[in-house]
Amino acid sequence: MKIKLIPVIAFGLLLAACGGCGNDHGKTNTHLAKGGVYYGGVFRLNWVIGFRSLFPDNVGDIPAHNIANQVYEGLVKLSSKDLTNTPCLATRWERNDNATVWTFHIRKGVKFHDDPCFPDGKGREITVKDFKWCFDQLCTAGPQNQQFEVTFKNRVLGADQYYQLSADKKPLPADGVEGVKVVDDSTLRITLSAPFGGFLNLLTEPGCWLYPKEALDKYGIDMRIHMVGTGPFMLKEAKEDQAVVLVRNPNYWGVDQYGNQLPYLDAIHYSFVHEKKSELLEFQQGNLEMMYQIPIEIIPQILGQMNSSESGTGNKVDYTLDVKPAMSTYFYGFQTRDKLFSNKYLRQAFNYAIDRDKIVNYTLQGEGIPGTYGIVPPQAFPGYDYKQLKGYNFDPDKARELLAKAGYPNGKDFPEITLQTSSDGGQRNVQIAEVLQKMLKENLNVTVKINAVPFPQHLDAFLRGKVPVFREEWVADYPDPQTFLTMFCGANVPRDTDAMAYTNACRYNNPEFDTVFAHALLAVNDSVRYKLYAQADQIALDEAPYLCIYYEENYYLYHNYVRNFYGNSMDYLDFGKVYIIPANKRVSNNPNPSPAAN
Repeated sequence: MKIKLIPVIAFGLLLAACGGCGNDHGKTNTHLAKGGVYYGGVFRLNWVIGFRSLFPDNVGDIPAHNIANQVYEGLVKLSSKDLTNTPCLATRWERNDNATVWTFHIRKGVKFHDDPCFPDGKGREITVKDFKWCFDQLCTAGPQNQQFEVTFKNRVLGADQYYQLSADKKPLPADGVEGVKVVDDSTLRITLSAPFGGFLNLLTEPGCWLYPKEALDKYGIDMRIHMVGTGPFMLKEAKEDQAVVLVRNPNYWGVDQYGNQLPYLDAIHYSFVHEKKSELLEFQQGNLEMMYQIPIEIIPQILGQMNSSESGTGNKVDYTLDVKPAMSTYFYGFQTRDKLFSNKYLRQAFNYAIDRDKIVNYTLQGEGIPGTYGIVPPQAFPGYDYKQLKGYNFDPDKARELLAKAGYPNGKDFPEITLQTSSDGGQRNVQIAEVLQKMLKENLNVTVKINAVPFPQHLDAFLRGKVPVFREEWVADYPDPQTFLTMFCGANVPRDTDAMAYTNACRYNNPEFDTVFAHALLAVNDSVRYKLYAQADQIALDEAPYLCIYYEENYYLYHNYVRNFYGNSMDYLDFGKVYIIPANKRVSNNPNPSPAAN
């Protein structure tokens, strides 16, 4: 799960933190390399959302993932172009016929970043034992580990037992997690407790990234802002809610198809500014290379500028707007352990009382797809038959019928409830909450109070089960429908009612869903697995532990002098091959990639 956080700070201070971070007028050194690519330049982008932790085992929000993804690497990685699994710190791998034993061959000559955690300050070469140690850490309980649930839990042989022993403060096996074995100096073997054809997707998760034991020993909890990895960029500075600056790793192992050492960029500069209109102005003035997660009120302005430029009636623009269907679902969760919302008919009544088309067409001004299918976003996963799913259309008569069946005819004796959302993210969250409030009153005669609170407070409350109805937004951890359906797996409901439910915040538990979902995970064939996923999706739809509002779209706005940048359905950013055309070499309004784009 990747979640969104929002801080506020002055934009000018952030640009100053990078000494201007300019890409024009000779402020950075650039030079042409083989294949027509350019070295040099600083890629500048802004987040309206702050990060909580950059430590791999505790990454749980979009900014942290995209920042740390430039610094850390794992056995495999995703291609930002098409989200396929590609070799990274493993050069190749094999699996047995039933996908229970996976063998990885580790790349030689890769070094950790130079850092004071090493005796001489120079990064040492990675070993197979480093992976073994990191994976044992991933299976160790602790407040800085929220990645176990979405990676090795219920997957890797012995992982659950190891985790529970650590949680109970009992002695751990001397050889670590049973299913993770060092075969020799260049080979790692991972054995699963059951077949799982999608295991490579899990290995792209932050919890499976490699970091050195020396760093954790030296920095401990401070690794949330001190990164030491093997990636194309390394940390220069991280000031929370202000700026993060990453610089080129001069010892990076990667090369491009022409033999040029990667990366091309000198640095990446992340700022954190809440106001999107200010961010757009900075982008248009050339102070940012890209902006994304564009708010609905800005899109008409951008499209108007681009259309007037193309027609010759306005100023020339040098940027491109790229739109992708997102692996992201915006919904409201019901706390199913709550006395009121344990009632299935009530949850169904709420679903029928909402006009999702009106929300998308008017409140969101057309940005997004109405949430009339299941929790899995439509169009995001080729081969997933979302059209067979029977979701909730707008039917106020049906809603009132179900409300009466729940014991509250025409809303009689229904208590006032609180619908909680986050106050961050501009006006969108509050606007949607207000529309829901109005529709529920008009169609069910129930009174809803809105509680808009800062995101950290909102997150803590609904993960602890303290909120009966709460806004949530789930972004895919990896390109597989499983990452959405795992939200309703009963195994992810904490035994302790006060514990944080990182994955299943609705605390939904249905044996029928769990059985079908478990069978899907055992299916090695993708088409069979997807069919079972859809069955599980329908079971959760019928039970209605959530109220789906809409499926998002990703909007990327970037200057045409940016090359090799690919927006995608996961907001998965990789700057390892991105480069910038120098100002004196740019051709206005030329969005076509150079021959070196790959």
